[in-house]
Amino acid sequence: MRRLLYVHVLLCCLSMAHPFCPSQCTCVFHGRSDGTGTRSVLCNDPDMSDIPVNVPVDTVKLRVEKTVVRRIPTEAFYYLVELRYLWITYNSVTSVDTASFYNLKVLHELRLDGNMISMFPWESLKETPRLRTLDLHNNRITNVPSEAIPYLLNITYLDLSSNKLTTLPSDLMDIWPPFNGGQISTNVAQKIVLGLQDNPWFCDCKISKMIEISKMTNTPVVLMDLFLTCSGPENLAGVFFQRAELDNCVKPSVMTSATKITSPLGSNVILRCDATGHPTPALYWTKTDGTPVNNTVQESPGDGIRWSIMSLNGILYKDAGNYSCKAKNVAGSAEATISLSIAGTVSTTIPPLKPSFETGPTSQGTTITTPTDIPSTPYVTSTVLPRIPTTLTAVPKKPKTTPSNGLQRGSLKPSKILQGGNGRKLAADEKSKKNDVSKSVKDLKIVEETSDSAVLLWTADGVPNESPLTVVYSPYDEDDSKRTVETNAGSGKVLLEGLSSGMRYSVCLIAKVSAAGKDPCIDFYTLDIVEDSGQNLFMIISGIACALVLPLIALLLYKILALYCKGHSTALDEEELEKESYVKFETISMKQRTLTSHPTELWARRPTHESERMLLCSRSSIDSQMTYKSDTSRSEYLC
Repeated sequence: MRRLLYVHVLLCCLSMAHPFCPSQCTCVFHGRSDGTGTRSVLCNDPDMSDIPVNVPVDTVKLRVEKTVVRRIPTEAFYYLVELRYLWITYNSVTSVDTASFYNLKVLHELRLDGNMISMFPWESLKETPRLRTLDLHNNRITNVPSEAIPYLLNITYLDLSSNKLTTLPSDLMDIWPPFNGGQISTNVAQKIVLGLQDNPWFCDCKISKMIEISKMTNTPVVLMDLFLTCSGPENLAGVFFQRAELDNCVKPSVMTSATKITSPLGSNVILRCDATGHPTPALYWTKTDGTPVNNTVQESPGDGIRWSIMSLNGILYKDAGNYSCKAKNVAGSAEATISLSIAGTVSTTIPPLKPSFETGPTSQGTTITTPTDIPSTPYVTSTVLPRIPTTLTAVPKKPKTTPSNGLQRGSLKPSKILQGGNGRKLAADEKSKKNDVSKSVKDLKIVEETSDSAVLLWTADGVPNESPLTVVYSPYDEDDSKRTVETNAGSGKVLLEGLSSGMRYSVCLIAKVSAAGKDPCIDFYTLDIVEDSGQNLFMIISGIACALVLPLIALLLYKILALYCKGHSTALDEEELEKESYVKFETISMKQRTLTSHPTELWARRPTHESERMLLCSRSSIDSQMTYKSDTSRSEYLC
């Protein structure tokens, strides 16, 4: 009896140690041969209205299906630290709290399909870093905000089908290939599955990337249903995505003012880029390390066009690098890069150095050693830096036993320092070296520049006329495309051909007799063909204008002079007419008939007054012809 009692107590203890299962759920332990296993819980009681809170802590899979649960409360599963699969499907869930999935660090799959969720708390997914499957099929979701994108970066299975979505943020597709810039892989395990069917999609530029994916044949993004259909606008209603052609939707294109810029140290630099696209793209400037640039100005002069200018004032060596201009709109993005190089001269003042204090080699391959027998005067070393800044460092060295030090430069071998009689020989060598240095080609000058050629002039100072010269020229800062022309020092000029218009070139003269490192160089620019043609066009237009305008001006001057002369002559004619218009009039009247000795004189003359003259002018010709037979008739006025 005592033994039976012990066995009963042991069985009771084992039963109490067994995990407790909720009354409305079914708990199943899937054991393995090694004694380990997993536990799954299924809760499908139609009368269940709340999420169970006493689920075994070792549960790996929890299914709550076909219940009347309406809400998922805060921290509903916080103690299920081993939960990997959570299915709350075909219930009546309308509300999901922001912290509903708190502490589910190993959750791999979340299915909430078949509910009535209209607004899903996307930020609640930040508590599930290992989530790969998200199923929201057959809900009432109307919007996916841009804020949800960071929480979907690791999702490989996203089902948003059978909802009420009309659009998606354009940036959502940018997290997956090919829009994220990643390589397209053929590995099936790396495919992204999207369920987007059965939604009233409004086909405009915002979902142009989704339409583009539906037209691709080889893409890592796989659509569950390829036959997605547009519900709007009216001209695209019922049209499949594969056949939809969007209006006013153009990806951006970017063009920069230059791809490479070399500017002197301390100067001001302006970088410009122009972008086109529809809708009008926005422009962003970033540096090589991805840091944004703030000192920019941008403007949109018209629909679909935008330009931006970035200014750098007093550039330093740290400003060198690549600057990217990125244009972006809802249809896509484009990017262009400008490389900025710094060229300048750094002057370093070296304080008085003690004997046997030697500077280290610079990046130019130059070693400077301070002599011991010179006054303590500071040295100024100037190093020309066309591309990469050079640092001059002083390295202390142990004293040498030689009485004096020599100057080593370039690849010249150090000469031995001799004493006594050999001192004169050293001085002679130094003198001859100076004479060699003085013999050089100088006064380089570029003349007669055209769009594809230029003439280089020089003066040979002490160099024999038959000495060979090599002319080396290339586009500025492009050493890999050098050209050479062989000539002699006496010619004094050479023609540089095969140049490109509107470019900067560097040309150097290399003479065998010149000192090492003393080859003269000069930079120049070729003419721009566009400018030449513009000037020619201007000259032609000016000539035509002059040929048309000058005759008109001459004709106008002739008319003015003619009118002036005509007016003057008219005044003279009127004055002459006034003088000559009136003649001397006489009044002729009938004489009294008398018995005289001259019966034939029937008319008598008398002077005419001014008033009568005026009266004569006012009478008509008919009146002037009237005559009377009477002696008492009126007088007749005749001219």
